[in-house]
Amino acid sequence: MSFDPITAGFNFGSKLVGILSQWIPDETKANEAAAVIAGQFNQLIAGQIELNKVEAQSASLFVAGWRPAVGWVCVSAYAYNFVLQPFFTFILLASGVSLPPLPILDWSELGLVLFGMLGLGGMRTFEKFKGVTK
Repeated sequence: MSFDPITAGFNFGSKLVGILSQWIPDETKANEAAAVIAGQFNQLIAGQIELNKVEAQSASLFVAGWRPAVGWVCVSAYAYNFVLQPFFTFILLASGVSLPPLPILDWSELGLVLFGMLGLGGMRTFEKFKGVTK
């Protein structure tokens, strides 16, 4: 399983050639069919990349701000869950205040989103460092 579209496209293409070779006995025709399907797949990926560029340049906070909003929600939940909640619990216990326990957030789903975003940000930084992108 891959997380970036380029690797996903290569994986898809290699699996597609294997599947088509079972259905189309002629290797040349199977490769041609795989190339046509892979081209269509690449057009879909390119279309999504262009759409992402247009959304990122939008002046509307509703359109361009959803990715940063998701990031801030995840970072806020991370800070609460691993810094603020334990600290406040300690302060309340040390001061003798008797309150119900503070809620603990379910980190299993938030962690997937946050670390996925951090991974994509790291990939982008690496690409810029290597001079692959503008």
